[in-house]
Amino acid sequence: MLLSIQDLKVSFRMGKVDGVAQRADAVKGVSFDVAENSIVALVGESGSGKSVTAMSMLNLLPDNAERTGQVLWQGRDLLKASLPDLQALRGKDIACVFQDPMQSLNPVFTVGAQLCEPLIKHLGMSSKAALERAEELLVEVGMPEPKRRLATYPHEMSGGQQQRVMIAMALACKPKLLIADEPTTALDVTIQRQILELIGKLKEKHRMSVLFISHDLGLVGEIADHVVVMRNGVIREQGPVARIFSDPQDSYTKALLACRPSLTENPARLMVIDDHIAGRDTTALAVAKDPDAAVVLEVRSLAKSFFLKQGLFGKREFKAVQDVNFKLRKGHTLGVVGESGSGKTTMGLTLLRLHEPTGGEVIFDGKNLLKLSANERQVMRRRIQIVFQNPYASLNPRFTIGQTLVEPMVIHNIGRDLAEREQRARTLLEKVGLDGRAFGKYPHEFSGGQRQRVAIARCLTLNPEVLVLDEAVSALDVSVQAQVLNLLRDLQDEFGLSYVFISHDLAVVRFISDEVLVMKDGRVVEQASAAQILAAPKEEYTQRLLAAIPRGYQPA
Repeated sequence: MLLSIQDLKVSFRMGKVDGVAQRADAVKGVSFDVAENSIVALVGESGSGKSVTAMSMLNLLPDNAERTGQVLWQGRDLLKASLPDLQALRGKDIACVFQDPMQSLNPVFTVGAQLCEPLIKHLGMSSKAALERAEELLVEVGMPEPKRRLATYPHEMSGGQQQRVMIAMALACKPKLLIADEPTTALDVTIQRQILELIGKLKEKHRMSVLFISHDLGLVGEIADHVVVMRNGVIREQGPVARIFSDPQDSYTKALLACRPSLTENPARLMVIDDHIAGRDTTALAVAKDPDAAVVLEVRSLAKSFFLKQGLFGKREFKAVQDVNFKLRKGHTLGVVGESGSGKTTMGLTLLRLHEPTGGEVIFDGKNLLKLSANERQVMRRRIQIVFQNPYASLNPRFTIGQTLVEPMVIHNIGRDLAEREQRARTLLEKVGLDGRAFGKYPHEFSGGQRQRVAIARCLTLNPEVLVLDEAVSALDVSVQAQVLNLLRDLQDEFGLSYVFISHDLAVVRFISDEVLVMKDGRVVEQASAAQILAAPKEEYTQRLLAAIPRGYQPA
């Protein structure tokens, strides 16, 4: 057995309250094995303890962590290993690929320098030999123009390319075990598919084992041999992937499988973990929207170009958005899908004039938003709001949640006084599923899903008519994603909101959208109802997006 984890417990010292030491138990007696040349998936929601379990192996944990049990690496207990021994293992025999490559790659070093470092440190290669090997590694992970990429910096690459660099670094010393911690969560479906296939091919080529950490059972069903399901620091179920998918035993495993939006059905609400465990029925179908509802937003020939420096004095035009047209009706949702770089986010930001357009019209309430004066634009921004992808970056860490919600009401002169504004803020927190205690807390005290609820509540403080949701659920667990999508539907029904819902996930778009735009290279390549797009996509590009969606374990 390559790796055997036996009764692992991890707790964190949290200081003292009234003289009593406080501890948080993150992992509570976990046991599982990783055989040679196998892929084991560790699955669960955020906070389940899966990443803490994996990081415990090489002691990549904060100083306040305490570990007990055994982590047997080829029969040797890593919990008793010295720091020099662990450093010799890290990157050589056991390598890691993390969720966010931009936080893992050093922004001040070139890709070549970062690839060469483990080769020189662990294998004693010369700088010249390491650089040649670095180019070979980039070829192996399918990087376009590998020689040129050696001289580039991380910020000059896309998310998928950055993740390929991370995988190349992890493979540099031909490790026996690769720990992949949510390596595809923030990537679009086609890049996610490429990364999954790449890990599978490299596993076969190098005969290495993989510990693949994810919140999405549908995703790991396509790559894993064995699945370990965790919740609240304990293992709820484990077994071969075929058995987990065909005959799950634990209610939590069944709930995780049921949380993903369906490509074939359109329920009124998505099932969440608590619904499934409690046996609540949420299978009612969604009610069709009024096809003749009033048009609230009309976009005509919208275009946005960026001008890039070329040579000493020249400029080159990059057309990010070209000739986009659509109508958004009251109470309806327009889904906008496409790969990274397709122009969907730029289009959403240009609608709001967060990017200045280079052409077209955006008609709202009879006025062209692209021609408004600064004062007129300020008034109109009350009525069209945006929810960004990253709730960790879009909330001010120095403001309490109450201050975050009250500030826009002060700016736009909503409410008679502070007391009325605070009461409205508390009411909105309840609307989005957060209780009154959230009012005085700071963003860091909340999970990603809770922060996204705060971001939605902040938009609602201004009584908007249109919300632009830019990948608003893409970085959330499937269960939290289901909760936020249900919330968006409830709010739409209650307030008659219209959404422009930008996403790379067609299954999510199928649930929330009435009409779908498919974008590629800044252009709309297909436009139809959500049901039509999924049942009979006309464009090869749309078909490719559909084919890339994870569908879980499929028997041979």
